[in-house]
Amino acid sequence: MNSVRTYSLFTDQDIYLFREGKHYKLYDKFGAHSVEREGIPGVYFSVWAPNAKNVSVIGNFNGWNHSVHPLFPRWDGSGIWEGFIDGLTWGTLYKYAIETHSGEILEKSDPYALSWEQNLQAASLVSTTWYEWNDREWLENRWKKNSLHAPLSVYELHLASWMKNEADPEKYLNYREIAERLVPYIMDMGFTHVELMPVMEYPYDPSWGYQITGFFAATSRFGSPQDLMFLIDELHRHNIGVILDWVPSHFPGDANGLHQFDGSYLYEHSDPKRGFHPEWKSYIFDYGKNEVKAFLISNAMFWLDRYHADGLRVDAVTSMLHLDYARNEGEWVPNIYGGNVNLEAQSFLQDFNTAVYKEFGDHIMTIAEESSDFPMLTKPVHSGGVGFGMKWMMGWMHDTLNYFKKDPSERKHVHHKLTFASMYMYNENYMMPLSHDEVVHGKASLVYKMPGDEWQKFANLRALYVYMFTHPGAKLLFMGNEFGQTGEWNFTRSLDWHLLQHPVHKGLQALVKDLNHLYTSETALYENQFNGYGFEWVEADDTENSVLVYLRKGKKKEDVLMVILNLTPRVFDYKIGVSAGSHWEIIFNSDDVQYAGSGVEPDLFSEQFEDYMNHQKSISIKLSPLSGIILRRKGRTYKQKRINQHKENNRK
Repeated sequence: MNSVRTYSLFTDQDIYLFREGKHYKLYDKFGAHSVEREGIPGVYFSVWAPNAKNVSVIGNFNGWNHSVHPLFPRWDGSGIWEGFIDGLTWGTLYKYAIETHSGEILEKSDPYALSWEQNLQAASLVSTTWYEWNDREWLENRWKKNSLHAPLSVYELHLASWMKNEADPEKYLNYREIAERLVPYIMDMGFTHVELMPVMEYPYDPSWGYQITGFFAATSRFGSPQDLMFLIDELHRHNIGVILDWVPSHFPGDANGLHQFDGSYLYEHSDPKRGFHPEWKSYIFDYGKNEVKAFLISNAMFWLDRYHADGLRVDAVTSMLHLDYARNEGEWVPNIYGGNVNLEAQSFLQDFNTAVYKEFGDHIMTIAEESSDFPMLTKPVHSGGVGFGMKWMMGWMHDTLNYFKKDPSERKHVHHKLTFASMYMYNENYMMPLSHDEVVHGKASLVYKMPGDEWQKFANLRALYVYMFTHPGAKLLFMGNEFGQTGEWNFTRSLDWHLLQHPVHKGLQALVKDLNHLYTSETALYENQFNGYGFEWVEADDTENSVLVYLRKGKKKEDVLMVILNLTPRVFDYKIGVSAGSHWEIIFNSDDVQYAGSGVEPDLFSEQFEDYMNHQKSISIKLSPLSGIILRRKGRTYKQKRINQHKENNRK
């Protein structure tokens, strides 16, 4: 019972691809796998520890004794240790005891474990990712939802603090309980996707999940791997996509984690100027090491494969691509050309994007959190780009929030913070993020960033959301922003759902819901969101009135919306130039009473055929205060009506 026997899941081809950095499904080989050997059930273990003197498996089945169950080093010099232990079953707790050449014994959790215990020195669990999925129809058709020509409205959430257990607020909801509450909420609100902040195992709650130790393990805070799969399955069955935060940029120095895994710099770069992150006090992967690249790309593939994720939002890409990130002069080493680009990280990201898009095609998306002007991030690798599907539009976010923080009387001085994005918005495929990072660390909640009294704060935020949802690009909104969470996000407690008993919060939530449904139903807002045809300025320079007017256009010539932003509290009549023959109707007003607005009706009260704003015709409209108003061009132009009338007369 519990004897160790030689056994291997690796073929010679596996070893070759691993050493070349080209094996992208290492989770099928490494880790703990329940198998049978000569008819005897047990568990096969394998781990990469090329600089170890000895490796053994310790656990609750052998009293955590280092000398009972040694693994065998492979003969091929790959650095892989492996062995089969009979009699073990799912749920067995284990670690690897790694003896270094200095005689030190390190107790390490399995880098490929599918489950971990929930504590600081967590052991791994022999587990499985078997699950009976019910989302086949979604998987077959999700390319339509994930397309750049489809509406993409993402709800970002932190599972631990979205909503707490009503009976015991100190306890987390589990994945299945979250599914019961989250799925109907997302369906009602009209978001197309959710983005889950990291669900991989992490030991330290204040890291929000961004300091990962178990890269292949769903965090056990909320249940088992199958419970997380149930949550994703339920979202898919109700036509909601799932994006997972993925963190290939760094890892913590926990004793049971990847740091100094076999007593050497194995996963991290050996030079602290490249291998240690001074801002986050964590360790940076060695992107030039083939086996590390294979580990990371296999990890990305794992979540897309085993968990049916529809996309990965890649965290901290700026820190990966820049050798001088968070470093002063003399604290970083230039690349071979004397520049600050981490060429190995760039190559890794290109390989990652190439691999996952080759495997899954346009059924998935990769999204870069990147705040610099690094070129061609969302351009194809074969054209010299990095290959991401989308990039967070951080410049738009900063400029927009800086503008809206200003008192309306001062906005004329910063007017072009709102127009500047149009100079570059088609350089990349952009997602506009109002994310968790903007509502923590003393930055204030979104509604409290706004100036004025309570009414003005909410009116400003409603107008900002109209601007966001009608601007080219995909959308991302952090949980709580949809109803005006007043306090900064606190990862230890639930959102303040009780605020929805107040009309201003309920009205804001109703506005976001209607904007989502408008965005997903009006093709002018998404069909050309990543190309220049889809946007046209009508008025970009009216600094004195703080008014912006622009068109959004779909593929059909008549498919046009007009957006008018009045970013002052004034109510006044405004003349706008339009095309001859066009006719317009108001379809949305953020100042409507149903959104807790003032209810000023933005009536279209005159149309004139005159040359105005370089157009042959003008319309006049009464603008509501601090508002976003959306007009739709009616389906038939006057010219088309005359043509149809002429045809009818000829028939007669």
